[in-house]
Amino acid sequence: MEIPVNPVAIPLAAVAALVIGAVWYNPNIGFGRIWMRESGMTEEKMRSGKIGIIFALVLLFAALLAVLLMQFVNHQFGAFGMVGAKPELAKPSYDAFMSDYGNAFRTFKHGALHGAIFGVLGALPILGTIALFERKSAKYILVNSGYWIVTTTVMGAILCGL
Repeated sequence: MEIPVNPVAIPLAAVAALVIGAVWYNPNIGFGRIWMRESGMTEEKMRSGKIGIIFALVLLFAALLAVLLMQFVNHQFGAFGMVGAKPELAKPSYDAFMSDYGNAFRTFKHGALHGAIFGVLGALPILGTIALFERKSAKYILVNSGYWIVTTTVMGAILCGL
């Protein structure tokens, strides 16, 4: 019994989050200027901190998100979870099920759909709630939740399509 995921999918999805963020929050080509203004970020503050540690943690967090997102975009992961992820517990019916349905709904398009749903129903309410209590603007909510909706869409496509 194999884990129903391509081993490069999770690291690739995590890196995709960083690449999308580099474009999305870039002040010259993305929404960086709006984000900086609405969040109160300054150029000086951007240059502070240990950038290596920041990016390492961001990559770790993106990988953790990819692991969670896998549960939503890859239906076969649910079947894998029913046997407790232990091959010795799997009954012949598991192998038969996976033989029949192991590749069902395993497309980039399907993963993108579920990733987008995850972004809208997961990221938007969480970020929106935090931003409202922090008294942030609608622009702030749209820039940040928009990033996560796009990112989870791309991550979902990678996780499900590979």
